[in-house]
Amino acid sequence: MAAADDADADAAGAAAYRDFTVPGTTAGQARDWLALPPAERPVVPPRASATVLVLRDEPQLEVFVLRRAAGMAFAAGMLAFPGGGVDPRDGDEDVRWAGPAPQEWARRLQTDERTARELVTAAAREVFEECGVLLAGAGPEQVVADLSDPGWGLERARLLDRSQSFAQMLARRSLVLRSDLLALRGHWVTPECEPRRYDTRFFAARIPPGQVADDASTEAEVAGWWRPGQVLRAHDDGTELVLPPTRVMVEQLVGVEDLDAWLTTRVEVAAVLPEPVEHGGRVWMRTTAGTPG
Repeated sequence: MAAADDADADAAGAAAYRDFTVPGTTAGQARDWLALPPAERPVVPPRASATVLVLRDEPQLEVFVLRRAAGMAFAAGMLAFPGGGVDPRDGDEDVRWAGPAPQEWARRLQTDERTARELVTAAAREVFEECGVLLAGAGPEQVVADLSDPGWGLERARLLDRSQSFAQMLARRSLVLRSDLLALRGHWVTPECEPRRYDTRFFAARIPPGQVADDASTEAEVAGWWRPGQVLRAHDDGTELVLPPTRVMVEQLVGVEDLDAWLTTRVEVAAVLPEPVEHGGRVWMRTTAGTPG
């Protein structure tokens, strides 16, 4: 959402916080939640999830975004990146793996090894399901370049209906997940006032050579490549809706001149949990300014 200064805060407070506007339905829901005594406010445990900023830079930097279908239970009608919740099978040790090991990802993600395996696998699986980009190859130095065969569409369908796991698909195709193609860029947790919550890691990846991101996902109304500035302007002028995490991730891309350098520069990521606040007659989502992620 568009950021705003808190006019009710003093100078020190204004320097410490960043507030984001929220849509009317979300604002009403948050206001009702804030009206309850703190001990009576319902808090749903967040579900682990992963999302991926798929990027290209020929000739200019662009990110692949989807406008989520109006009927979706979460973030309906909003611009978002490919991603979704963890499937329990994403943690299976049968997932063929290349790149940083799950132990290393556990350190980067500040979690246990199984959860790290789930999150990295979920990121690769979701980006394949939602836009047809496959971060896998026949070996640690290879990546699939041609996904035009109709058989890949069947693979996506089987993943979507959960009739197969990502590990099963990789094994049958003699492929390994290229975890080195993913870069960790953020960690956001849905505000406690929301009835549907996610604990989301944001990854970024360059689209592999020869592959084409598509709009075949049934979860999206439209999908395509946008320049970072276009996303921000579309939200600021009211033609598109963007959640705070999406906006902050897009803001990271503004001014990136060397995509490979950006992807390979390790960043420390801390969890961001926006809090609903009410001031100036409006409800906002507040984060600590400068929080990593």
